[in-house]
Amino acid sequence: MSVDVTGVGRDTLVRPIQTFSKQYVAAFLLAVAGVGVWLFFYVQQLEHGLVVTHLGDWGSGGGVPWGLYIGAFIWWVGIAHGGIILSAAVRLLGMDDYQPVARMAELLTIAALTCAGLYILIHVGRPDRLVTSVLPAWPTRVQWSPLVWDVTVITAYFVLTATYLLLTIRYDVHRLRDRLPDRFEPLYRALLVGYSGKEDAVVERMVWWLAFAIIIMAPLLLHGGVIPWLFALLPSMAGWAGGVQGPSFLSIALTSAVSGIIIIAAAFRYAYDWQELIPEQVFYGLSKWLGFFGLLFLWLQLQQVITGIFAAPTTLQHATEVKIATPVYWVAIGLVVAAELYIFASALKASLFSIPRIVTVSVLVLVGTLIEKTLFVVEGLQHAHFQLYDAVPGVYVPSPVELSSLVGAVSIVVLFFLAVSKVIPVVELHAIEDDHEEVTE
Repeated sequence: MSVDVTGVGRDTLVRPIQTFSKQYVAAFLLAVAGVGVWLFFYVQQLEHGLVVTHLGDWGSGGGVPWGLYIGAFIWWVGIAHGGIILSAAVRLLGMDDYQPVARMAELLTIAALTCAGLYILIHVGRPDRLVTSVLPAWPTRVQWSPLVWDVTVITAYFVLTATYLLLTIRYDVHRLRDRLPDRFEPLYRALLVGYSGKEDAVVERMVWWLAFAIIIMAPLLLHGGVIPWLFALLPSMAGWAGGVQGPSFLSIALTSAVSGIIIIAAAFRYAYDWQELIPEQVFYGLSKWLGFFGLLFLWLQLQQVITGIFAAPTTLQHATEVKIATPVYWVAIGLVVAAELYIFASALKASLFSIPRIVTVSVLVLVGTLIEKTLFVVEGLQHAHFQLYDAVPGVYVPSPVELSSLVGAVSIVVLFFLAVSKVIPVVELHAIEDDHEEVTE
């Protein structure tokens, strides 16, 4: 795949900053309304406690202490990790064709990590517990608590990604300053503190090494390491144990992240007439990556099912049988399978491919992976080795309070991109430069 954007000028990059449309206002108001809906339900949770959710007693016959909140947390963390992995791969592997969406992937990482942290805040019930319990315990718990390790590596990842993004933004702000709004002059001045054109070569090397660190950290410490380790270390949860969890989590992260990037890139392309800046070939290439990662996700799901029903320990076999007997699990798998069928059909017959269709497919994949991750958490808790709570009546179904958090989180991501796009270019200047040399218009 070869993408030619040499005819694109700098004014194209700053178009979102310089334009203000009715569609932008409508999107902003809709996102604010989405956050408002979530806040309405969240205030009820603060007033009455987690009792307003469907989280409850632990046991295979009743509720669960972890549900949609933790499933969504894993999902958002996966999107964040997958997004920055894609951006890092663009730099490390010289995948310049995807440079128009690299910064969008970095921004998606920041937004998704923010949502992941928000879910931890929601799930603890009382937000002050983070200050009174989690932070004071960190110095004495980090060396042996998987949960504290989880918080630690996510925080480190946030700082690493923010640094990575900041270094690349300085280059663009310096060269596009005459096209950026004066009202943000204090911010731009702060971003460019100590900046000199001589640092560009040094920054290029620093960004390369940061990208290298990200690629190493992702499978070893982040969504392929610490988070699945947190679950797999609990042997009493038969559905969580096993070394396959690391690769499975990573496959979901990459699948979800590529889907998110496709949706965001398509939205900007449509809103700002970026047909030349983000041509159809970029989406076609991303669809192939989505197909590959989706196929890997399905293969790892198959491995878990096969090892769980064929000569498996009794408790693991029971947990697996319950999972495959749950209709919503097959809904999740069916959504990803449907996406795979379209992607591979469009690969065989290019005329079947279109950006609206791949956006629709990406939405299906995101819904499917969210369902799978939530079900992973819930089923793992409901079908443990012990049977102490088997007689507890009821079954877990996400409550309107929990579901509203999804509306709020997605709205926060939309607001984040709407706000950022009015301040800095969401596509790197390097994407329209030849060998990182300044372009002439």
